[in-house]
Amino acid sequence: MNPEPETINDLLDRLSEIVPDYPSAGISFKDLTPVFADPQGLRRIVDEIIAPFAGQFDVIAGLEARGFVLAAAAAYATGTGMITIRKAGKLPRAVHRDDYTLEYGTGTLELHRDDIAPGTRVLILDDVLATGGTVGSAARLLGMAGAHVAGIGVVLELQELGGREKLEGLEVHSLQLV
Repeated sequence: MNPEPETINDLLDRLSEIVPDYPSAGISFKDLTPVFADPQGLRRIVDEIIAPFAGQFDVIAGLEARGFVLAAAAAYATGTGMITIRKAGKLPRAVHRDDYTLEYGTGTLELHRDDIAPGTRVLILDDVLATGGTVGSAARLLGMAGAHVAGIGVVLELQELGGREKLEGLEVHSLQLV
């Protein structure tokens, strides 16, 4: 008799590390770097995060910094390209710029103006959806570039912070609700 295959929730729980009081007191941080370090874990999360969007995107956008890991692996797996959406001041050419609010402050994201052609279908990948500030900013940047957001894939969604509600009209796929 074959054992039941491991669910994505079980895999994430098994491989992730919980770090108490990080980045500040009272917060339990779910560290995904052990999942990225595990060959089967990385392959599984990449396969599952892109599956609902198969055939619906031309390029993948990764958000700084852990989103870069997911986007690069997913772009390679799907034979598509990857663009980076970075924190302010990291990109050397002319940029689109968007300010946003985080759960613990504010931030600015940038996208090179010439990284993507208008009409391109883009899948946004990141590690965590919290308040929706970062992912929402990425979607606005892509809109400024004339791109179409094909969907948003995240590994973890912190439901109590309500980020999904701020992404109205966008398809969001989360591997694990926390």
